[in-house]
Amino acid sequence: MQLTLKNRGQEVGNIDYPNSTYLVVSKVGYLLGVPKRYFEQGQLQMEYFDAMDRDKNARLIRNLCIIRNAIEQNYSKINARFRNDTKNLHTLPEYIPQEAIGQLTKDGLNIIKANYKLDNYLIDINSHISNRINNCQSLLPIWLKWPFIRKLFIMPAGTKPEGIKRAGQEYNANRNNYPFQVYLNWSGSNQGNILFNDKKFVTLLYEENEDYFQDMSKITDAGSITKAGIYDFLNRSQRTAIVVDCENSDPYKLYAMLNNLDANALLSKIVKIILFDDIHTSTAWKLLDSFTEIPVQHENIVRVKEEKSLVDIRLSVGTTKEFYQNRIDSFILASSDSDYWGLIPVLEEAHFLVAVEEEKVGTAIRRKLEDAGITYCYLDDFCTGNSGQIKERALLKELQDRLEEEVNFNIRDVLNEALAATRADMAPGETKQFYNKYIKPMHIEVDEDGEAFLRLGTK
Repeated sequence: MQLTLKNRGQEVGNIDYPNSTYLVVSKVGYLLGVPKRYFEQGQLQMEYFDAMDRDKNARLIRNLCIIRNAIEQNYSKINARFRNDTKNLHTLPEYIPQEAIGQLTKDGLNIIKANYKLDNYLIDINSHISNRINNCQSLLPIWLKWPFIRKLFIMPAGTKPEGIKRAGQEYNANRNNYPFQVYLNWSGSNQGNILFNDKKFVTLLYEENEDYFQDMSKITDAGSITKAGIYDFLNRSQRTAIVVDCENSDPYKLYAMLNNLDANALLSKIVKIILFDDIHTSTAWKLLDSFTEIPVQHENIVRVKEEKSLVDIRLSVGTTKEFYQNRIDSFILASSDSDYWGLIPVLEEAHFLVAVEEEKVGTAIRRKLEDAGITYCYLDDFCTGNSGQIKERALLKELQDRLEEEVNFNIRDVLNEALAATRADMAPGETKQFYNKYIKPMHIEVDEDGEAFLRLGTK
């Protein structure tokens, strides 16, 4: 039975922001102090709550925001108890979540002060948030403009009495327009829950800052029909292998597909990933086994002639071997090269799902797939927003390798040559002091054109 796995813009939910992810809103919601129950109920994703909660910097911001939210929501009542009953934040459990104060103390930040005014607490909290929020930048995807995110946490003029008064008035006048009723630096306009999903949040966030977010692949995921089709394919198989033509597939898009499908469903059915690789492909393929629990078999294929790749032959032979010798009955073939699709009618008893890239597969080829009853899906449909880690790792490794090729010398030899050239007579102790003072603090400076220079420095 032929099944074309394609479904864009068909999800049930907010019709203007379909097929979205929830990574960004879940992490931002955690930091802003959105109550845990909304994560447990599924409006935001609990897996990101747990991940953020293990990070000290994230906990500090969250608990500061929780206390700020509580103060803003109950300002008049708390202030009255401060003035009339000489109460403090840690003696008002009916208004201030005491676990937030306790966790701040455990994390090394004691905010409680004797005989302190409520406004002074707000000023202190705003200062702590402003000074610490940048410590959380690494927890958000690198493709997001961090200044836009940071701005959400900073109360305008929040270290001055007039600033906190103005912010409090605006918040309480429009509380229902704030997501989950938590405070953030937002216009408060009636746009519904801006933390509804990533697509809505990022779109409005950039608009708020007079910008436009263009790469929707970062925040849009494959629809439910696409995923259900893949799960159905896996359920009908006994043992599945992902066979990858590394020359004609994108490592980041494949990782995005794996990362956005249910891990238990994959691990229960997919026994291995086989990479048929060539020296001219992305070095990111070498890192895939570090980013998945599925065993990865890497077949590096050497070219007999530089201009002739042997990947196509080895992939066809390898897939056939897996079917007959290793009892693999189903294959997810990741390749946009139609040459490999000849495997499918040859292995009549095997089941195939072909993962292609839409921009590399034209209308004519898609029609042939459908006419032949070949099930296919688009790698492009899966969200790439959470594939940044493997992309950064690959780039850093490649950059490090290239730097080692470009810059490789012994600095002590260079120093000795400099001493000889200058005829500067230095005792061993004097040379050591010079080394520690100028050479150890040596650093690289990079100009606007990308030119790099080694600079001697001083401690």
